[in-house]
Amino acid sequence: MFDLDDFITACTASCHEPDPRAAIREVLARAVADPGLATGALAPTRAEIVRLHGSDELTILKVVWAPGMRIGPHDHRTWAAIGVYTGGEDNAFFRRDHTTLAGSGGRSLRPGDVCLLGDDVIHAVTNPTGELAAALHVYGGDFLALPRSEWRGPPYTEHPYDSARTTALFEAANNAGPR
Repeated sequence: MFDLDDFITACTASCHEPDPRAAIREVLARAVADPGLATGALAPTRAEIVRLHGSDELTILKVVWAPGMRIGPHDHRTWAAIGVYTGGEDNAFFRRDHTTLAGSGGRSLRPGDVCLLGDDVIHAVTNPTGELAAALHVYGGDFLALPRSEWRGPPYTEHPYDSARTTALFEAANNAGPR
């Protein structure tokens, strides 16, 4: 059985390990190893970002993408660990190329997959499935307080991250209905 309090405690303890990202990756891998358990505890019902834990050392979010939903390139400015438990996340990675971005690969995540992202990663996310895609996202530090960037385009231009714009994207996806 997946227990959210135990998960948060294990993630918090991992922050004090010699390699916190590797330790959190292991905690996430256990949490999504049987995706049905996480789904039972944190069932996705709509596209949303829900803060499950926040502190100066760690932020844990439940992120749910609507079918076909896409969010454009953005950065985190801290490391991240993502564990998918329903649907899928297709991540397209980018690198800075003068005043715009250039593609630099990608990674598809499906239930049970875990991915680590460095603090300099820029990525866009798409849910390529016909179902809600849910994942646990763990970030180093107080992620929601960090100044970040998002890119609009193409051609991509950098802008300060706009949380109200992101919330509106999630609400629009919920209002779009079945795809």
